[in-house]
Amino acid sequence: MNRETSTEIDASAAMWAARLDAGSVGPSDQLALEYWLAGDSRRQGALWRARAVLAVMVDPIQAEAERAPAKPDRRVLLGGLGLAAAVAAGVVLTPVMSRQRYRTLVGEIRRVPLADGSLAAINTDTTLDIRFQKAERVVRLDRGEAWFQVAKDRARPFVVAAGDIRVRAVGTAFSVRRKSGGAEVRVTEGVVEVWSDKGAAERRRRVEAGEQVFVSDKAGASSPVKRPLEMGRALSWRDGQIVLDGDTIAAAAAEFNRYNTRKIVIVDPDLEGRTVVGWFRTNDPESFAEAVGVAHGVGVSVGADVIMLGGEQ
Repeated sequence: MNRETSTEIDASAAMWAARLDAGSVGPSDQLALEYWLAGDSRRQGALWRARAVLAVMVDPIQAEAERAPAKPDRRVLLGGLGLAAAVAAGVVLTPVMSRQRYRTLVGEIRRVPLADGSLAAINTDTTLDIRFQKAERVVRLDRGEAWFQVAKDRARPFVVAAGDIRVRAVGTAFSVRRKSGGAEVRVTEGVVEVWSDKGAAERRRRVEAGEQVFVSDKAGASSPVKRPLEMGRALSWRDGQIVLDGDTIAAAAAEFNRYNTRKIVIVDPDLEGRTVVGWFRTNDPESFAEAVGVAHGVGVSVGADVIMLGGEQ
């Protein structure tokens, strides 16, 4: 019996990878796949490589949102054969060891374990694209905010990319919030390095536990500051809380509007600069508005879509 060539194995592996990616492998097919894998020790590695190549080529949002059981498209199979042939020919591609995608809705806060043993707390209206590779763990923060408790792995740095901003760690805990023109970084444990890809190299900064920094897309990082009380309040969202201590009413209203589809509208401009103190749930803007109304003697009108703050009582 002729021994199967590596090219033939790669071609079969590409077919199986395409079917697995399309979700079209049923119980009987699974048995056939297991039989095929058991027939030659080289097949397991070939299948791993083929699936890794597909992972590089497939957009993660589309993969999560659109994947459904279906017959494999002929173009997918042909593309898989071509990719497998590229692997067999020695083309070097960086395999994606693990891929995760998360998107939170307005008001949603999630805690999720990551494939490397790290933990992510994901704030409201946030999108994360996580790709763990052999030499590096990369998280893209397209918008929003997240806090990461990073599992130690000195061989694979953990890098968060938020626009042009980069935050690099090995084993630590920190948050990144994407903002207009840059990102806020707060370190709760260990040390991270921050910079902007568009900024000068000398603008790289080390940020230690208890420190926070704003990193500009163009200018790079400012000097880190240590404000433990401010940091604690800023990260209270992880417990579903908004803690206010002398914040302006305008800033507090904007914070509540991050978490709720029913928005707070300040009717009286003179009210915006006044301050407020209190502890509230992120999903309870009505209690905040009522507290402001009592403290400052202004009217509150609660509607289905908006909460009007200000005017006569």
